[in-house]
Amino acid sequence: MSLPIVDTPLDARPVLPAIRSEGWDRTLEAALVAAPGLEAVIEKLRAPNALVVTTGQQAGLFTGPVYTVSKALSARALAVALEHRWQRPVVPLFWVPGDDHDFDEVARVSWLGGDGALATAVLAPRPPEAPLTPMAREPLGEAVLAALAQFEASFPDAETRAEAVAWLRRHYRPEASVAGAFGGAMAELLAPLGVACLDSTHPTVKRAAAPLFLQALRRGSELNQALVGRAAALDAAGRGASVAVGDGASLVFLDGPVGRDRLVQDGDGFLTRRGRIRCTMPELEDIAARFPERLSGNVLLRPVVESAVLSTVAYVAGPAELRYLELAAVLYEKLGVQRQQPVPRWSGLFVEPRVTRVLQKHGAALDELLADGSALETRIARGVLPEGTETAFAALRSTIEQGYVPVVGAAAAVDPTLERPAQSARVQALHATEELEKKVLQHAKKRAAVELAQVARARLAVHPDGKPQERLLAMAGFLARYGMGLVGTLSAHIEAWYARALEGDPPTA
Repeated sequence: MSLPIVDTPLDARPVLPAIRSEGWDRTLEAALVAAPGLEAVIEKLRAPNALVVTTGQQAGLFTGPVYTVSKALSARALAVALEHRWQRPVVPLFWVPGDDHDFDEVARVSWLGGDGALATAVLAPRPPEAPLTPMAREPLGEAVLAALAQFEASFPDAETRAEAVAWLRRHYRPEASVAGAFGGAMAELLAPLGVACLDSTHPTVKRAAAPLFLQALRRGSELNQALVGRAAALDAAGRGASVAVGDGASLVFLDGPVGRDRLVQDGDGFLTRRGRIRCTMPELEDIAARFPERLSGNVLLRPVVESAVLSTVAYVAGPAELRYLELAAVLYEKLGVQRQQPVPRWSGLFVEPRVTRVLQKHGAALDELLADGSALETRIARGVLPEGTETAFAALRSTIEQGYVPVVGAAAAVDPTLERPAQSARVQALHATEELEKKVLQHAKKRAAVELAQVARARLAVHPDGKPQERLLAMAGFLARYGMGLVGTLSAHIEAWYARALEGDPPTA
């Protein structure tokens, strides 16, 4: 079954990035997540003039919301467009951020079941006193089995759901880590399309990034000051990012007894924010040399690390990322790293057949379902009112307005103090009319209950809980309803979009 895809307009078109001269570091191949089809991607990476486009997203349960997958496919589409323009290999790479430690944000997933109802599965919560373990070491636990069973039961068509359920069960196992399951599932989905997934917590990646972490620590005060100035300039221009700077914290985390812990400048050394463990610079240098996996960067340093380690030409980012990438721009200059071009990801939504039927039935546009409020529902309810009802109420309001004009005038003529009570009586009469009209409309909505229930279900499908579909609903749910081939359909759609949208002329190689 075909599933129409609708693009969301962007504030700015993607801009063509510049070419870099550095090549792929073959030692990083050990960090690529194994999956069928990866061999062809590695062969392409090994070409002497190959370039890399990256993106990434927080590890999610069942791969998280739709935009996680569409973001990876955006990197692929951009790579295809650049490869066509530059006539040289360009490889899309998805950075799996296993260092992230916010369990609550990744322990929940929502999807639409076969009946169109919203379903949500949640893993067992992490105790407040528990260490902030990175997702690369946080096990899914037994609760993932219940989540899988709930997901499977949501789709009564066993034939349609079978492939998607089997795909999830191969990766989301109790003993697997959150990031490991996510990376494996994403790699299986993406490698056949030419997208490689990189385990950012792999020792080879950590060793390559360690010199940059140490440099960021040594120059912490300078970088902090630069970020404060950049943040002030962006705030003044109305382009501020929701990332705190200027609090004395470094851009580096140290994994320790309480989990991932931010290093804060403390005299000539550092203090971990939660564990209160003091570290000297020589001690951190020793950790970088012997245990580089214990160091990681914050949200601002991470794209700089990607550019330094992978020599990327572009980073495909969402709206919030584009803002903090502007803030991070000063870090590239200070740390001597060439900045990759930030490029907006594709954004859009699936329009299921049941949604299309509702829109056609009521002569409505998709924007009416996406809009806040209930204007469409009100219009449908008014459609069941007796003919002339709206005209009658409008005429009544007009009569009240006009009828009170001489009354207010007469009252004021008798005694000026009576003008206000007269105006108040006019307002009360109009209010009573409005309340009566609301009651009539409410009863009309009850008569139109079936139609309104269909609209509510259609609205849920495209704007669930008042949120963009791509940010709340899991891609896995759509794959269970429409088949795994939907990924290829979406990939082709996004590829065509980038081919049209990408601005700029090819630079000289």
